[in-house]
Amino acid sequence: MSSPRLLDKVYHAILTRMVKTGQAPLFTEVAEELNISVEEARKAFHDLESAGIPGIWLFPDTDYISSFAPFSNLPTQYRITVDGEQKWFGQ
Repeated sequence: MSSPRLLDKVYHAILTRMVKTGQAPLFTEVAEELNISVEEARKAFHDLESAGIPGIWLFPDTDYISSFAPFSNLPTQYRITVDGEQKWFGQ
């Protein structure tokens, strides 16, 4: 299991990117942002999912985020609009 400190940083990086762009980052992008190895970031994605935090799901058999509460990385019928801008989907 990745260290709690690393998981906190990865969680923050993912959520910040989703708020900013409406899309979840790839683990390679998080690795670059946090200056960690690609394998550490990939493992941290899986460790976050298995940590029991509600609403964090990777697409089955991949390393790609499909949902990161309260956001969905896949289009849903739940569109979120802030200040007239719609770039997010809810879970």
